[in-house]
Amino acid sequence: MFDIGFTELLLVAVVTLLVIGPEKLPETLRTVGLWMGRLRRSFLSVKTEIEREIGMDDVSRQLHNEAIMDEMKRIERDVKNTVHPPAPMDTAPATPAESSAAAQETAAGQETAAAQEGARRTDTHGG
Repeated sequence: MFDIGFTELLLVAVVTLLVIGPEKLPETLRTVGLWMGRLRRSFLSVKTEIEREIGMDDVSRQLHNEAIMDEMKRIERDVKNTVHPPAPMDTAPATPAESSAAAQETAAGQETAAAQEGARRTDTHGG
């Protein structure tokens, strides 16, 4: 907070000792400590009162809850994408008629491949 080095503190201590004197120094330091404590407590009470008035607890709680909800939504999306990956857009047919035609072509291609495989097996085993 303050950029005070050892030499500055030593200088302040020497000047204080010379100005106040060694016999009144302990009493003076005790009084300064009491005033600093009172000042710190009053600033803390003012700060908590202001935070209470503007509802900082509610705001911070709401921000925390929103962050948790965003994280939960992200996890839910990841799980859904893992379980049901999105279909590629370039292989999907544009219309139901094209979808039906594509299914028929696939079935015909599988039947043709099976028939060719069966013919090869009979040629190699029959001869």
